[in-house]
Amino acid sequence: MSSRDLVLGRLRAALAAGGPVASVEVPRDYRHTGPLDLDRFVARLIDYRARVHRVSEDAVADTIAAILPAGATVVVPPGLPSAWLPSTVTVRPDRDLDNGRIAAADAVVTAAAVAVAETGTVVLDGSPDQGRRVLSLLPDRHVCVLRSAQVVATVPEALARLTPRRPLTWISGPSATSDIELDRVEGVHGPRTLHVVLLP
Repeated sequence: MSSRDLVLGRLRAALAAGGPVASVEVPRDYRHTGPLDLDRFVARLIDYRARVHRVSEDAVADTIAAILPAGATVVVPPGLPSAWLPSTVTVRPDRDLDNGRIAAADAVVTAAAVAVAETGTVVLDGSPDQGRRVLSLLPDRHVCVLRSAQVVATVPEALARLTPRRPLTWISGPSATSDIELDRVEGVHGPRTLHVVLLP
């Protein structure tokens, strides 16, 4: 008898026995809120090797023009404000683009649903200004525009603003992993470079 058969046999026996399932109350006495510190949020992003640009709303297009080379191909979700996009880039709206065309783009520009100051995490929820999850994973560079009012102090505060049935993508800096020798490698599972454009 294999280990697999043994484990499955024990599961079958336990399920066949039936009987009531014990209910356990999960303690919820952890901290739910905290003081909001935007400087801490920025510091966390920088610590994760993201690049942060604190600008006014009327400077978003100029900031993105400075981030991306002239002529860059940029994939954008269909609901992204067009005023954020500079005339120096080639905009490719996502209207069911295939993965090859998305991956071939120089960058993606999205908005965000919420961000967490304590962890330096930006969350996308698939809204029209954020698009499909694949948009934020395939291009090598991600530019995310975020309003200060979308930043909360803690993860529980962020969860309270999100709909759990939506496709949530939690981003803490550029995609990174380490090999067995602990050498950091960026861009394996997503964008190699993350720019956060933080508005007042």
